Amino acid sequence: MSIRNNILKIKEEISDGVSLVAVSKTRSINEIKDAYNCGQKIFGENRVQEIIEKQQLLPDDIEWHMIGHLQKNKVKYISNFISLIHSLDRISLAKEIDKYAKKSNREIDCLIQLKISSEETKFGLDINLFEDFYSDINKYTNINIVGLMGMASFTQEKEKIIDEFNQIKELFDKMSLKNSNLKILSTGMSNDYKLALKNGSNMIRIGSKIFGKRDY
Repeated sequence: MSIRNNILKIKEEISDGVSLVAVSKTRSINEIKDAYNCGQKIFGENRVQEIIEKQQLLPDDIEWHMIGHLQKNKVKYISNFISLIHSLDRISLAKEIDKYAKKSNREIDCLIQLKISSEETKFGLDINLFEDFYSDINKYTNINIVGLMGMASFTQEKEKIIDEFNQIKELFDKMSLKNSNLKILSTGMSNDYKLALKNGSNMIRIGSKIFGKRDY
């Protein structure tokens, strides 16, 4: 299927109020343009150099999301244009985001990334440390915490994935009652987004189901 048909199919599966992030890492400018021309305006990248290059070459109304692990020394390169950082998981990173947001005279929206998977390769804050972390983050006036992000285990065990999604959903429900700024629960990727949607996600990150499998 074409990129256009893939996007239309996914959008038929999601309800109003759910945001689709097209994961465009390693994808060409032409592929991103194809997605953009069918109305897709939110794109996610995980490499700073790549997102900078693409941002300079593509339309200004694209919302660029940093969805990968972000090194604090790279924040300064994206602070003037990034729409949403999905991977805030430590105070040292928060300090850099706040510092460069101030220099850019703006506030930067962020999701707190929680480690809900047992896989060692997955990043994120220990869910048991969330409340103290969230309290500490509030002192940074140029950061807006607008939600939570988590990545489930890469497994065929649906019950395990559902359990991991439920962990973050329970915390999201609890915290969003206390703070109306927490509006985004970002879980679900190409392999598990349907389960994520059934378990409360309102932002999904889809790459291969839009652009096809990568050859590298």
